[in-house]
Amino acid sequence: MIYHHLFAVTLAFFFDLLIGDPPNWPHPVKWIGTLISKLDHAFNSGTHKKRNGLFMLVIVLTLVLLATGLTVYLAYLIHPLAGILWEAVVISTTIAQKGLKHAGMDVCHPLNEQAFPEARLKLSYIVGRDTADLDESEIVRGTVETVAENTSDGVTAPLFWAAIGGAPLAMMYRAINTCDSMVGYKNDKYGQFGWASAKLDDIVNWIPSRLTGFLMLLSSKSSYHSLGARWKILFNDAKKHPSPNSGWCEAGVAAILGVQLGGRNMYKGVVSDRARMGVPLVPLEAIHIQKTITIMHRTSFIFLLMLWLGGLTLGITFSWL
Repeated sequence: MIYHHLFAVTLAFFFDLLIGDPPNWPHPVKWIGTLISKLDHAFNSGTHKKRNGLFMLVIVLTLVLLATGLTVYLAYLIHPLAGILWEAVVISTTIAQKGLKHAGMDVCHPLNEQAFPEARLKLSYIVGRDTADLDESEIVRGTVETVAENTSDGVTAPLFWAAIGGAPLAMMYRAINTCDSMVGYKNDKYGQFGWASAKLDDIVNWIPSRLTGFLMLLSSKSSYHSLGARWKILFNDAKKHPSPNSGWCEAGVAAILGVQLGGRNMYKGVVSDRARMGVPLVPLEAIHIQKTITIMHRTSFIFLLMLWLGGLTLGITFSWL
């Protein structure tokens, strides 16, 4: 069965790379988001918000696992090739390599033309921070940080879970990630209700984020730091990020590009001063967005090869046993 998952993961990888998520096509994540929104409205009240948030998370994951598992099971009943193909289609909806590239380049193109108002607008579509007053370097920083962080969240982490449990676990991962993005905020409204979603998202991203950071350094050369220096930046700076996982990709990209990420952000007028990651050997420029996208592509491909290596090793081991 592990080989079925690996073939499906590989097809999904290239489906997403070539086709992505056409805006007019139905998308499971939109349905999951609608479900979360309805449950948020129904349960996010009263004196037991933490318990209610856990209940909401259990409902979402149960429905997602049942629906995905049933469709995959029926597809494999028809024929193993039908099962692999259907899994590939489902898994491809959980990854966003092409979408991240387009989002990054949508900011990069107006920057290259010095069209800063348009670049700020495009950036506002992909980040939560205030963008109205950002200069060029800050626009670049926001874009680079987003592509770097989502190399794990949007590509390698769903591939990791898909290799282990096929489409059901890939979709479960995406459901957890969507719950966290919608209710996992540390504020009055969601601090208690989104606690379980945020914690579970931290857990399921723990291994993939670190593997992704490691593979970034192994798969990309740097003109600014030796490999040893890049490792030092990764291990020293990743833990500075307020997220236990996001820092591994951001620190990895900063070490490769010789730039500094993190710093002062504004969220609805409220200042958030993030720890700095990397050494600012060169100023942030639009070209760094393209370089970060290249790092994402290279790392994702090496990650896919790593999954195959691990899967083949497990398959051979089980056959011997």
